[in-house]
Amino acid sequence: MKKILLTAALSLMAMVSMAQWQPAGDKIKTQWAEKVNPQAPLPEYPRPILERSSWQNLNGLWDYAILDKGKMEPSQYDGKILVPFCVESSLSGVQKSVSEKQELWYHREFDVPAAWKGKRVMLNFGAVDWQADVFVNDIMIGSHKGGYAGFSFDITPYLNKKGSQKLVVRVWDPTDKGYQPIGKQTLNPRSIWYTAVTGIWQTVWIEPVGENHINHISTVADIENGSMEVTVKTACSRNRDIVEVVILDGNKEVSRAKGIANGTLRVAVPNAKLWSPETPYLYNVKLKLYRDGKVIDEATSYAAMRTILSARDENGVVRMQLNGKDYFHYGPLDQGWFPDGLYTAPTDEAMLYDIKMTKQLGFNMIRKHVKVEPDRWYYHCDREGIVVWQDMPSGDMGNEWEPRVYGGGTDRKRSAASISNYYHEWGEIINLCSQHPCVVVWTPFNEAWGQFATEDVVAWTQEQDPSRLINTASGGNHRNCGDIIDLHNYPGPAMYLTDPNRVNVLGEYGGIGYAMEGHLWWDKRNWGYIQFKSKDEVTDEYVKYAEQLKSFVRRGFSAAVYTQTTDVEGEVNGLMTYDRKEVKVNADRVSKVNREVIAVGSK
Repeated sequence: MKKILLTAALSLMAMVSMAQWQPAGDKIKTQWAEKVNPQAPLPEYPRPILERSSWQNLNGLWDYAILDKGKMEPSQYDGKILVPFCVESSLSGVQKSVSEKQELWYHREFDVPAAWKGKRVMLNFGAVDWQADVFVNDIMIGSHKGGYAGFSFDITPYLNKKGSQKLVVRVWDPTDKGYQPIGKQTLNPRSIWYTAVTGIWQTVWIEPVGENHINHISTVADIENGSMEVTVKTACSRNRDIVEVVILDGNKEVSRAKGIANGTLRVAVPNAKLWSPETPYLYNVKLKLYRDGKVIDEATSYAAMRTILSARDENGVVRMQLNGKDYFHYGPLDQGWFPDGLYTAPTDEAMLYDIKMTKQLGFNMIRKHVKVEPDRWYYHCDREGIVVWQDMPSGDMGNEWEPRVYGGGTDRKRSAASISNYYHEWGEIINLCSQHPCVVVWTPFNEAWGQFATEDVVAWTQEQDPSRLINTASGGNHRNCGDIIDLHNYPGPAMYLTDPNRVNVLGEYGGIGYAMEGHLWWDKRNWGYIQFKSKDEVTDEYVKYAEQLKSFVRRGFSAAVYTQTTDVEGEVNGLMTYDRKEVKVNADRVSKVNREVIAVGSK
């Protein structure tokens, strides 16, 4: 009888949730939109690179309100919003725009499990675009600026001893009216510029931790010496706090090491199994934090043995090398947008689908274009085996672009606040992505969009992470620094500049457009570099370019990036439609020629 009553209660709750939420608008949607559960959207643990067994997901229906900037918390909210989908998206259930003169307010209540008594309670946000002020039980506990990386607060001192807890978040996002990184967002969507994203767009959760706790892990493989360097950072370290790292091959222990918290340990990995797109092997990692011999925090993680560097081949050409061998990187320009969730995939399955399709099409790389993904996206790339080039999302644009000469174009004259914010957000992104072995290249600038002080930015990036290559400015403006010179050419491949001392790549080409009826975002003019009217025509053109690319690979290209993974809004250059319901090329032919191109440039 109790089981029957419980089932009935859950069914009633589901009916109430569905009554309070429905996808908004009538634009195209992915197949996964129907699988979104408003009681538990995106229920997976959001940070697999540093996972704890005890946590509570706060995604779901929250109250929301849009008010003029500067107003106090509303006494009455406008309605319900499905977190973590941004307010402009269909899956939020709202689909309203927010201007730079307005603020978005969120409200919900939650309970802290009784079993967490005696622990510190961390409130974690995957990402909020852009400025977030957080209130717990009517106390402002902190703020964060930055739209692409997570942040956390220890909310323990502000919790009620009994009953529920009140959580309010106030968000301001000026989009392209401000200087902050925005990528492809705009308040005026058109051609290659897309709908703005405001507010919470990644998972929100709470978890119990010790007074001092592990909050970051990074690993650097040393294949030649059969070891890896593991750096474990903690929140409130004392001199006597000790970190233990255990490396496992499956469930079998490989080695272990202990050292002081926030230090770097060298851990042996004999007879290492190397990570690559062909064999994406991951070692399991157990982490423990000790104080006076007692475990005060523990988590699980994973790591890979792989190196990325550049070296001259037998012909004297500087090539990228993966694990000490020439390895050609070939993949799509991946915008990471969805018609129903915008920045946020409807489900974890939807997020994984794009990665799997990229591999099925014969690619081994993804250039994540002026966007940063949730931690789980990089986790899937780690597991599936695909190398990732990570762009810094662009912002504060307006300088002159000159891609076809060295030293051409102008630097952006940014304000001190803009420069400070760039370094702050780029540092957060590097901190997030450097945990993942799939990420092998940093790209600070794209096509001179907001490009400034290039030599300083590249040197700073190198200092943050010397274990990866730096693609100075994808498509220019070209400066004599970093590891890679990156050309853009549409529609077909071309090599109009070379650098004998750096890796040479084709960072963008292609853009073969095909506006497939029944899968279009709007009824206005759709945009593409060139336009065709059938899957066969698109495939023929794609294969033609790939055959041309082979000769450039022999001459010196070490990578190529095709535009692009999917259509996005009015841009119809995708290998797939925006709703992911159609592949717009002959997959077998594309996969075959892609593998041939990779083989030309790899040992």
